[in-house]
Amino acid sequence: MFDLDNTLHDANPHVFPHLNRAMTAWLMTELGLEHAEADRLRVHYWHRYGATLLGLMRHHGTRPAHFLHGTHDVEALRPGIVFDRALLHVLRRLPGRKIVFTNGPLHYAEAVLDVMGMSALFDGIHAIEHSRYAPKPRLAGFLHLLRDYRLTASRCIMVEDTASNLRTAKQLGMRTVWISRSAAHHGYVDLRLSSALQLRRALRLL
Repeated sequence: MFDLDNTLHDANPHVFPHLNRAMTAWLMTELGLEHAEADRLRVHYWHRYGATLLGLMRHHGTRPAHFLHGTHDVEALRPGIVFDRALLHVLRRLPGRKIVFTNGPLHYAEAVLDVMGMSALFDGIHAIEHSRYAPKPRLAGFLHLLRDYRLTASRCIMVEDTASNLRTAKQLGMRTVWISRSAAHHGYVDLRLSSALQLRRALRLL
């Protein structure tokens, strides 16, 4: 299982800033807020609930599809997707089924994989809709994934750039690969790599 943003592509230069601006603009329009208050609320809900959407659903009755389609404009995002084409060759050579597990919406994940030419390499996408809007690292999203794809956790490897998400994966019995240049050590991380490009060689260590 692969996370999407900052695991398969680099979302920091363009995608994340664009999404942050889009969410703030959505809050300004839908809730009638000034820019500073909308931006503060976006960050507050993200920190408190793990996703701005959950705060909006809980406190404002926001319909998830309305928010996700209003903030994830794939045509605007396409030009800013940064990735390494060499990753295609790495993924092709990896054994087993491959599933994208993301906190983003399905239409966004599909567009990113399409831009990278990776759509055919994956057996499925488990997006936030499929997690019933329970984002990583919440246990519920992982359990939905395992049930939907009829997976046994002990036979899964989770590849992810956010360490806290790997804690849940490890609790379920998965093996974990942290994509990070951090020097930190976590007991729930089996393998740390600076890039997903190192996966084919490094997975033998698992």
